[in-house]
Amino acid sequence: MAQHNELGKSGEKDAVNFLRNKGYDILETNYVYDKAEIDIIARSGEYLVVVEVKTRSTPDFGDPQDFLKPAQIKRLVKAVDHYINEKDIDLEVRFDIIAIIKNKLGKRIEHLEDAFYYFE
Repeated sequence: MAQHNELGKSGEKDAVNFLRNKGYDILETNYVYDKAEIDIIARSGEYLVVVEVKTRSTPDFGDPQDFLKPAQIKRLVKAVDHYINEKDIDLEVRFDIIAIIKNKLGKRIEHLEDAFYYFE
């Protein structure tokens, strides 16, 4: 596995543990629909929380959350819509980003709640 893929998978595990420690109920990880993959689907109170995890080894080229593009957001929305219908879920949906910088100096996790909104 390429090193950046290993970093990404490691970051997703860190994000799951981070959310569990904050009291989130993890419903799915790596949920795939069509051409989209949702890193984490969780529940927090009355919210279904869709979490995109962005892990980088350095912030030199921008913060991890800056790498989420409009086309990816559109695919995420389509995938979560399918998930909600498939599971017959009646909750408000919130889109979060967990940005992780992880390298030999340590690890920094930033949780951005309501990171983006999507309206068609």
